[in-house]
Amino acid sequence: MYGDGAANQGQLYEAANMAGLWKLPIIYVCENNNFAMGTDASRHAHNTKFHKRGDLIPGLKVDGHNVLTVREVTKWAGAFVKKNGPLFLEFDTYRYHGHSMSDPGTSYRTKDEVADVRKTKDCVEQVRSMLLDNGWAQEKELKDLEKQIRKDMEAEVVQIRKDPYPELKELYTEIGTTDGHYIRGVNMETTIHNPEPSVPK
Repeated sequence: MYGDGAANQGQLYEAANMAGLWKLPIIYVCENNNFAMGTDASRHAHNTKFHKRGDLIPGLKVDGHNVLTVREVTKWAGAFVKKNGPLFLEFDTYRYHGHSMSDPGTSYRTKDEVADVRKTKDCVEQVRSMLLDNGWAQEKELKDLEKQIRKDMEAEVVQIRKDPYPELKELYTEIGTTDGHYIRGVNMETTIHNPEPSVPK
């Protein structure tokens, strides 16, 4: 998974080239929220059709606001790549906020634009409408569920603030394997050192 901004980095296409050669079962997912760090996608990308950037690797553009569409396409894509090799998926979505204090998200779009997306495309509101329109849930049921979720989240925040910081060794916990691959920086007591790269057959 990567964003529309990261879609312009060369290592993505180096990896995709090898995946195409070896027909590896990989799904390259571009989460296109329309804005990279501090700018609109059209100002940083010559080709904003990110699902078409795979050259000979096929690609699809998907409505990332619709949870059922995302689920079904992802299930289909998993089966597709196992049989055919790599695939590019571009999930069209939207970023409501900036990245940080240095990118407040206000210089490259208007408040009206953000409000319009919230009103017409918001994924939470879409799924709420689906549940109600199809009779899968009742309004009171959803309100009660939302209240419980907010209560649970507040309790989690209180607990997190009380918890100690993780130990530094947790930076490397469970990122290595013991199947013969070497990953730099992992505790060598739990990882077998094999300097020779593994090449798919």
